[in-house]
Amino acid sequence: MRKVNVFLTTKISQENARRIENADPAVKLTSIAKLSAAERSGNVDATAELNALLPQAEVAFGLRFPRDMISRSPNLKWIQVFMAGVDGFKAKGLLPDHITFTKTAGIQAAAMAEAIICRMLMFAKNTHLYYETKLDKKWERHESITLKGKTLGILGLGNVGKELARMAKAFGMRVIANRRSAKKEGHTRNVDLLLPSSELHRLLQESDFVALTLPLTPDTKNMIGRDEFAAMKNGAYIINVSRGQIVDEEAMIEALEISQIAGAGLDVFAVEPLPQTSRLWEMPNVIISPHVAASMDGYPERATELFCENLRRYIDGRKLLNVVDKETGY
Repeated sequence: MRKVNVFLTTKISQENARRIENADPAVKLTSIAKLSAAERSGNVDATAELNALLPQAEVAFGLRFPRDMISRSPNLKWIQVFMAGVDGFKAKGLLPDHITFTKTAGIQAAAMAEAIICRMLMFAKNTHLYYETKLDKKWERHESITLKGKTLGILGLGNVGKELARMAKAFGMRVIANRRSAKKEGHTRNVDLLLPSSELHRLLQESDFVALTLPLTPDTKNMIGRDEFAAMKNGAYIINVSRGQIVDEEAMIEALEISQIAGAGLDVFAVEPLPQTSRLWEMPNVIISPHVAASMDGYPERATELFCENLRRYIDGRKLLNVVDKETGY
């Protein structure tokens, strides 16, 4: 029986490792997580060991990968990343034709949609302000709004966007969205108005809340700049759980400072960690979290389950799930 050399590049539980080993009798599992971490720390012995091991790799699964893994692994045919995108590989121009890339997209859709709803409710009910007044022991009231009847604009109607639309309808919101594949105005499940990407400004003009749930690509980098903030409603909020580089951060700060928009709920930033010198830290109308919107219980188990299913498909010669389009990067 032909053996398939599967390399784990990230530390996972023994139980999840056993699940991978038992996915198919052809699997030969090797963990290089410790060696990879040691190499990142400058350990030359770890580099030598990896140089000897990596040519054996046919499949790799992990969150972080050894430096120059693709060039050091001539027999590598498939990489499944332990996340929803392949930004790191694409940014370095490392999506070669001979390697298939798959991702764990969809697993975190509910967690990320909930994170957006959470920030919308925080702004609507002034939770962020009441936290501050609690610290100062002040008894202050602020006017609240309801999500019911408001319009949510969703930029990117993928797995997260669809789940967010479903949740928003439960709050009685009007939902509009754009999608790259949409060619004309229409509608779809849980979306009252579906617009093509060219109608971005219309979406911004009609939305009380704007949620970014789209991937970072050359087309989406700095998609939201000064003109886009100027197009937004006065009193509108922007919520970004996608990628920081989709927004022109300086333009956003200016829009917040002059109250062009009412607030921003930000989980991602152009530079992470967010520098201590950023003016965003001091703004009372900004909610900041450290790139955790996708956090959820049971993620390693679900990601491993998806990898095991794909591993069986790979060994059987069947189509893999969540294959990355190398042109778009998602």
